[in-house]
Amino acid sequence: MILPVTNLKNSNINFMSSKENDKDSKLEYTHDTLLKNNLITRTSIAIDKFSNAITLYPAKGLKGSKNANFYEFLTMGQVPYITGSLTLMAVFNAANKYFEPFARSKAGPLGKKMALGVLFYGLLKGASKSLINIPVHMMTGVDPELPYAKVIYELPDDINDTDITSIEYHKVFESVEFPRWDLLYGDETKGQKRNYYYDRVAKKLGIGNNLNDSDQEVKPRIKEIIIKSNVAKNISSYLWAAVGVGLAFQKPWEDFFNVATLKFWQKTRFKSSMNSLGRNFLKSMKTFYTGEGQQFKHGGKALLFTALASSVLGVVNAVSTKNSPSKLDASDIIKKDEKYVVN
Repeated sequence: MILPVTNLKNSNINFMSSKENDKDSKLEYTHDTLLKNNLITRTSIAIDKFSNAITLYPAKGLKGSKNANFYEFLTMGQVPYITGSLTLMAVFNAANKYFEPFARSKAGPLGKKMALGVLFYGLLKGASKSLINIPVHMMTGVDPELPYAKVIYELPDDINDTDITSIEYHKVFESVEFPRWDLLYGDETKGQKRNYYYDRVAKKLGIGNNLNDSDQEVKPRIKEIIIKSNVAKNISSYLWAAVGVGLAFQKPWEDFFNVATLKFWQKTRFKSSMNSLGRNFLKSMKTFYTGEGQQFKHGGKALLFTALASSVLGVVNAVSTKNSPSKLDASDIIKKDEKYVVN
């Protein structure tokens, strides 16, 4: 039996318009949104992912939330990476105070160089990827690291739970098999050409201008660029990381360690420390390159040029292709003064 609805005035049912819902909801993104690949965006994404990795995502996993997913699992992977690096940096220095004075004088600089090596390893491994991304983007119009914000609609954990959306940060070409092509089309309601992105890439690659289906023409080529760029980054990033470790073990750093301080409120001492950092960084680069005081005098030079060559060759390989588009036109194949019969 269906009972009539009565006394709506005193009921707990709340009817709210969609505009009022939108007004109350202060989501940064309401749908999957393409982002600009610049320093501000990358920094914002890194901060958001790290803060969630040490707070929200572990809490969801520990309570067995049905919304915990593989993205959150991968994001939390940076926590043991960072804590492991910090542990490695500390483990060689924490016990120095228990050594005899002579042993301490020998172990101290070595432990600090190891800590610096861990730092340079991470910095150069990450920064070296730009040596592939930036030239490839400039020459082809394809940004292998183009980010976007993905809106996830979660299942409510509680009957009164209304905040059931979360934001994940992905890359358009994260999956080579299934890139987010849809995000690269223009919004015709805003006056954008539908294929504006693909038209630009087609022009950069020399495929042609004003193509009828530029998206279909360039998609296979974009996939090829992404695959080659990913391989180049995987190879070159570890070679540059090795350069960072080698640079950290140069003797001039010992002079910096003697005056180094993080006490920025001590302005004179901190300024002297920063000057020493720049000065000994340049000296370390020189000794790394020349092999001064080292058994393998050309080892650093060979490693540096190998890393540099891997980046250059990686870019050359990514922007080149054997499958160049045909320059033939219909008029080159069909002769209008001849008759053709279709059997």
